[in-house]
Amino acid sequence: MTPNDDVLKSLAKSFMPQPEMLEVARKKSDLYIGIPKETSFQEKRVALTPSAVALLVNRGHEVVIETQAGKGANFEDHDYSEAGARITYSPEEVYKANIILKVEPPSHTEIEMMQMGQTLISALQLPIQPKNFLKKLIEKKITAIAFDYIMDEEKTFPVIRSMSEIAGTTSILIAAEYLSNVNSGQGLMLGGISGVPPIEVVILGAGTVGEYATRAAIGLGASVKVFDNNIYKLRRLQNVVNQRVYTSVVSPNVLKKALQTADVAIGAIRAPQGRTPCIVTEDMVKDMKNGAIVVDVSIDQGGCFETSEVTSHEKPTFKKYGVIHYGVPNIASRVAKTASSALSHVFSPMLLDIADDGGVEECLKKDFGIRQGIYLFKGILTNKYLGETFNLPYKDIDLLIAAYK
Repeated sequence: MTPNDDVLKSLAKSFMPQPEMLEVARKKSDLYIGIPKETSFQEKRVALTPSAVALLVNRGHEVVIETQAGKGANFEDHDYSEAGARITYSPEEVYKANIILKVEPPSHTEIEMMQMGQTLISALQLPIQPKNFLKKLIEKKITAIAFDYIMDEEKTFPVIRSMSEIAGTTSILIAAEYLSNVNSGQGLMLGGISGVPPIEVVILGAGTVGEYATRAAIGLGASVKVFDNNIYKLRRLQNVVNQRVYTSVVSPNVLKKALQTADVAIGAIRAPQGRTPCIVTEDMVKDMKNGAIVVDVSIDQGGCFETSEVTSHEKPTFKKYGVIHYGVPNIASRVAKTASSALSHVFSPMLLDIADDGGVEECLKKDFGIRQGIYLFKGILTNKYLGETFNLPYKDIDLLIAAYK
């Protein structure tokens, strides 16, 4: 056989039908998701909207939801049943699901209804989480994911950002309400018109809340001053709003002077852990205009105004030194339908990823972002801050996942 014969045979073989190499499909998992009605004070949000439920049910997953769970966000039981969810009048029935999806952390009563080895997805609220809350979850070997610590591909916290965008924009709309005559305000329009000087808005904090408060105030035509001790955040804010906003570091004398002429002050200072620093003293508030508005968005962490107090949606304001204070800690619940939709946009793709990866444990091996939200893995504490705060033993989640089979 000549070399040419070998070449011809090789060519002929290459034109013969070849077996098709198919991709090995990932092992999928059917999810059983329970959505209880929120019992926390003034919480009107719901974790999944009917459209998100329909998406999950159409993919073969089961969703059970407690009756009236979506009523605070103007979603009726009928909307959920039409989407394919099973409506139950028994909260105990909801807590038989494999995955419990909530907005607020569960109460002690709700933890009692939970099953051994369940997965809980809810907010964590580190500054106010009680020690016995953790112990009860540990006893039931719960895998707990704090959605406020889940990261996306850009290393940001999507739930925190969405709720901060809502809080920032809504804080300006709240101020506009209380400046009007309807709410016994000064009778001012937030913004300005031709020939009439614009009102002055002071915003404390240049994070996401501060950014969206700035956008809303500028959009209405107000004169805005932003204070923050982080120069990078101030520079970034000017870039994203695309104009030279008045910015300053938090200098007491400069801040006091700005507050004296302000019609509205928005508190948007956040602390990485623990209480928000109180940067506006009582004397500064005394010097503010009579009828000025303070909206302290930071009140859920203690507030950044010394005169701030926690209020409710039913009685949201009080007056001190002639200044109207708004101190409702859960501003997002004021626009519960919008907030619930924002939460659903994060949760529904996350749940689909968990199913496609073959369950929670398998997903945690692959998804760094969801793994960042884990604070309990099968009853083992994995959050360093909680462990040190409550003097509880904790382990590294990456080591636990690597050892898990």
